Amino acid sequence: MTLKILITPKSYKNYKDKNYPLLTAAGYEIIENNTGKTLTEDEIIDLARQDVAGIIVGVDPLPERVLKSCRDLKAISKYGVGMDNIDLDAAARLGIKVKNAVGSNSVSVSELAIALMFEAARRVSVMSAGVKAGGWDRVGGIELTGKTLGLIGCGQIGKEVAKRAKGLCMEVEVYDPYFKEEGFLEEYGVKLSASLDELLAAADVVSLHLPLNRETRQLINSRTIAKMKKSVILINTARGELVDEEALYAALVSKSIAVAAQDVFSQEPPPPGEKLLALENFILTPHTGAFTAEAGERMALYSARNLLELLGH
Repeated sequence: MTLKILITPKSYKNYKDKNYPLLTAAGYEIIENNTGKTLTEDEIIDLARQDVAGIIVGVDPLPERVLKSCRDLKAISKYGVGMDNIDLDAAARLGIKVKNAVGSNSVSVSELAIALMFEAARRVSVMSAGVKAGGWDRVGGIELTGKTLGLIGCGQIGKEVAKRAKGLCMEVEVYDPYFKEEGFLEEYGVKLSASLDELLAAADVVSLHLPLNRETRQLINSRTIAKMKKSVILINTARGELVDEEALYAALVSKSIAVAAQDVFSQEPPPPGEKLLALENFILTPHTGAFTAEAGERMALYSARNLLELLGH
């Protein structure tokens, strides 16, 4: 019996020439996701019900039901960093090892966060679309220089955003109760806020860089939005569920905050008629933070190596 590896990310095959040989040389047969879309729970079960020892997974769902149904599964390697689509508790109970590709997409996501800040501040795409449609209307903007960037979460990606923001002559404050790297704060002149409320009150731009869990779900809600400046720009390149979208809609409509620019949404893609998409001061890109050639290549390589390590090779 030849054990198999299921690879679910649609873009992984772009890097197959370098990474498939690592897996086949270890004796595994590869099963690809050829649907052109994210796999459903039932599709994963159909593909991995037996003889699949490992999964390289993107954003496809791996709840307990799926993990229990994959009877030969020993390891899961995340093609990326966020693991909220994997039931980690169930995996631990079932003896399934899990590892993510730490550091593989930090630069790409941080650069998109900066790009969204500029888009929110200067509305480049809005003006470009207007000119292409035959107009010549200018949209007033703001400078980022001298503004305070408030980072909620300062892991790998948050630190990369902080370094770039300092290069833009911004003041940077961080709220992260788990952050212990005093040397980083000193080297880059970053301030550590004592509380979330303190950071929200001070920030001209708030950018989210934290995982989704019970503590962080809808961290941005009507209460925390009320602590922000009315001129604030909210950036979210982490997870859509970090934001209460009803509260965000109300705040944008009432101009309680100025602009929200996100790369993520609670349902991806958003359902038809999603009301946030009708707002001029709401910007959404299609979860493209890690969608660069460099990050994709790193994620593919890291995830292949991690899976082999988890499987004892």
